[in-house]
Amino acid sequence: TSTRVRYNMIMEQATEQFGIHLMFDGYNANAALLADKEHLTRLLTEIPEKMGMHTISDPTVIEVGPLNKKDPGGISGFILIAESHISYHTFPKRRFVTADIYTCQDALDIDGFSKLLCEVFKTTDFEIQVVKRGTRYPIDDIA
Repeated sequence: TSTRVRYNMIMEQATEQFGIHLMFDGYNANAALLADKEHLTRLLTEIPEKMGMHTISDPTVIEVGPLNKKDPGGISGFILIAESHISYHTFPKRRFVTADIYTCQDALDIDGFSKLLCEVFKTTDFEIQVVKRGTRYPIDDIA
């Protein structure tokens, strides 16, 4: 895909899109997998590799107890990738997972990521939102 270049009149500088933000909400997920800290840690190293991205940190995975009625507790995970980051929050008692993939790439294999996330969390239903980020990102450094 080609990058669209724009000319920002206010900045008087050529710009392009910075990246893509994919937000995934998975329903009816496998509760045991959503509570399995080892499985969830392993995912953070496997997903970037499977999708052609590059990890630049170790995964951080933290179990959080119940905080309020809306949040009955679960596991949150995060990994930095050269392209930006991947994170998730699981809610085993609700069989719900929300994940987010933020990349500075101009394009993202949305169908591939959605399919992969459905497989690893064993969801039977999901929603995705995709947002183009930094649509006026300067092509050159600003002096």
